[in-house]
Amino acid sequence: MRNAWQSVLVTDLPATEWLTVPDLVDLLGLTPSRVRRLIEDRHLVAVRRDGVVSVPSSFIREGEPLTELRGTIIVLADNRFSDDEIMEWLLEPNDLLDTSPIEALRAGRKAEVRRIAQAL
Repeated sequence: MRNAWQSVLVTDLPATEWLTVPDLVDLLGLTPSRVRRLIEDRHLVAVRRDGVVSVPSSFIREGEPLTELRGTIIVLADNRFSDDEIMEWLLEPNDLLDTSPIEALRAGRKAEVRRIAQAL
């Protein structure tokens, strides 16, 4: 069984700033093992980009993982989405939201995002 942070290469995601584990270590003030634990515990979701485990910068707010993200990741994982599919769903524009789910989460629309995720 693959760990959450060991996703396969994803190349066609929307342009975004990506943070590697060392970037997250610096930004969050944590050890690399603690950053990987955040990924494994679904506080963050990561994919491999050019062979490097990466997380979009939009998943971080004020030096912490976006609190609204974890429940949404869990809902999608419970619906059998792979980490790559979760990442794609969070970053791609969604017609029902008129924006990407991650931007809707950042705007405080957690209930709406999760309702759509549960219906998938």
